[in-house]
Amino acid sequence: MYAEFYNLSSKPFQLTPDPRFYYNSSTHKKAMAYLTYGLNQGEGFIIITGDIGAGKTTLVGHLFDELDRDRFVACKVVTTQIGADDTLRMVAAGFGLPTEGADKATLLLRIEQYLRAQYRAGKRALLVIDEAQNLPTRALEELRMLSNFQEGEHALLQSFLLGQPEFREKWALDPELEQLRQRVIATHHLEPMTAEETRGYILHRLELVGWNNDPHFSEEAFSAIYKYTNGVPRRLNSLCARIMLYGAIEELRTMSAEVVEDVIADLERDNRAASAKLQDASQLSQLKHKLDDVAATAGFRSNGTGGDYGASLDEISRRLDVLEQYVRMHDQTIKQALDLAAKWLEDSGEQHDKPAE
Repeated sequence: MYAEFYNLSSKPFQLTPDPRFYYNSSTHKKAMAYLTYGLNQGEGFIIITGDIGAGKTTLVGHLFDELDRDRFVACKVVTTQIGADDTLRMVAAGFGLPTEGADKATLLLRIEQYLRAQYRAGKRALLVIDEAQNLPTRALEELRMLSNFQEGEHALLQSFLLGQPEFREKWALDPELEQLRQRVIATHHLEPMTAEETRGYILHRLELVGWNNDPHFSEEAFSAIYKYTNGVPRRLNSLCARIMLYGAIEELRTMSAEVVEDVIADLERDNRAASAKLQDASQLSQLKHKLDDVAATAGFRSNGTGGDYGASLDEISRRLDVLEQYVRMHDQTIKQALDLAAKWLEDSGEQHDKPAE
């Protein structure tokens, strides 16, 4: 909607990573330099880490766009919580190899034969693992084993590992990854962009879709955007998309700091509502677990399955009897207290009404 209103060729701010919009900030420039260095070395591991939304995927997408396909074959694997064998399976599939019904030995053999064939054809193989923080230690060790494939003195596979900050601690501190650490030739952690880079990032994206200073962003608007997003690309995209949509709906030609603050207030309300729903869901889940625990103790579960219903009813009846006794005792205690209070008041009144002698 806002693209049409502002006469843009497409939306410049989207949450889905798009290498067309790669912006060469200082931190991304360094990361790209390390990746290029790794390609030239042709061996070992390059590790790039960064917070969520720091631009790791866009960085690799840009690298893939720049790769000379006559010299390189590349595959990218985005991991979830998968085991070592499944990691090998995904690597094989990423290189276009058949995996159905193949055991680990077969997968390794196919990958090795493929890498040797590429080497003989004058091509080098590049493997990129995204979200590497999700990989268990054994899976990382399997990747390290792949780096052992050689043709003479030349390694057959170059690997880049991308992950969130916790992966930096994992590969650096896990004692079982010592051999992997010895093969790491460079690392870089993506930092948030500066205020000036944030401004350049926004203008860069706008210009790529034919922006002609409509809408105009004031300097105060840029400052407000940076203050809220701290220069994190995904947060920038999310906020700027909302600003552009808001501007189109309100038919604005200038984005001021006040406009940015209004949109941020809307975003915060949405975030609070989403958090409240998550909290409610969490509390309901906890309550259900407690009910399940109580029901399990009593002999049956909240979904009506399992248990000895006869024994459960007996237990419930016993607890009700105990509860009834407590209630009766409390009633008696309260009644006695009220009787004593009434008597004390009555005695006090008599003393007060008695004439002085």
